[in-house]
Amino acid sequence: LCLLSWLKARLLPVRDPRNFEDWVSNQFGRRLFNIFFKSYTEKVWGMSCKEISADWAAQRIKGLSLGSAIKNALLPQRYNGDRTRVIKTLINSFRYPRRGPGMMWEACAEKVKTRGGCIEMGCKVTGCAYDELTSTWNLQFKDRQSNLQSLTADHVISSAPMRELVRGLSPQVSERTLRAAESLKYRDFLTVMLILKERNVFDDNWIYIHDPSVKVGRIQNFRSWSPEMVPDPDKVCYGLEYFCFEHDGLWDSSDSDLIELAKRELIQIGLAREGDFVDGCVVRQKKAYPVYDDDYARHVATIRQELEDRYPNLHLVGRNGMHKYNNQDHAMMTAMLCVENILADAKLYDLWQVNGDAEYHEAGPAVTEETIGTGLRLVPTRVVAAPELAPEG
Repeated sequence: LCLLSWLKARLLPVRDPRNFEDWVSNQFGRRLFNIFFKSYTEKVWGMSCKEISADWAAQRIKGLSLGSAIKNALLPQRYNGDRTRVIKTLINSFRYPRRGPGMMWEACAEKVKTRGGCIEMGCKVTGCAYDELTSTWNLQFKDRQSNLQSLTADHVISSAPMRELVRGLSPQVSERTLRAAESLKYRDFLTVMLILKERNVFDDNWIYIHDPSVKVGRIQNFRSWSPEMVPDPDKVCYGLEYFCFEHDGLWDSSDSDLIELAKRELIQIGLAREGDFVDGCVVRQKKAYPVYDDDYARHVATIRQELEDRYPNLHLVGRNGMHKYNNQDHAMMTAMLCVENILADAKLYDLWQVNGDAEYHEAGPAVTEETIGTGLRLVPTRVVAAPELAPEG
């Protein structure tokens, strides 16, 4: 029946699909959409698939269809050095830090300090004022002791949520841009970590939970990411992921109630038994996902236009900074390429094309290995030829 539904979709597709439901139904058929995609996607976003922009599907499931999925199941794809021929959704190997992604930020912080940089942690930015005469920024922030501090900058790179950044800019943006920023929506996220006695239930890094009778959407198996993340050989650690809105019933539940919910649901779906549980904790993350509703692209375009016109040395990077649902590696790449642009004093790269549908190629020789790394990721085609960078010192 799924195959017949797919054939029907290929013969009679929805013309110009604008929402997630129509886009996925075109690629996989209506029946498989209802079985596999609908319940999980609506858990993630808390809204109907008809209200989610097709942009999100095109970005997250790019290159994948029922035909390519069946082909990969029968003849798994092999990486032969040509990244463009690998469907990212079906990739079967990747690099991962031994003790988790925090290792990257520890190494990055150490490099910054070694080179004389200063990192202020635990601060809250309270103001971001632009001086048009000097083309410089004055940033106001509260340090860990709640003392008001300030600094002057030639460039500001922001990964803060676009909505929050626009609210704090001075001179204030136009009323039209402010309305656009206030119209941006976010989905929040919490993880319940449960430590259990070892039972070899599943070896996957993560599994998606489509069952609508439970609230959990995805489960991480941290030992499968790296054994060093769960050093006790007699224990496993699962991360049960719940998607919510800040201050809804789930978000405002106590940690103890959330841990009990996670235990019940893990038992209900057959991944644990009573008596398996050792400990648990909860981590909440605000604004984890920028929402791709019908109007988001128009709002982002409005904001971009004014910020680029009025604040040329304000640079937006990352998932929330660009209101763009990038993976972590793509989010990091936007910041790395932003630095290349600043150092060259030219727009070498269009950051908005990272993880877009533009032509991609390996980083060229003018991009320094120190900042990008040999073959680290694919990058957008240069906008202009790169000038030779001045030597350090």
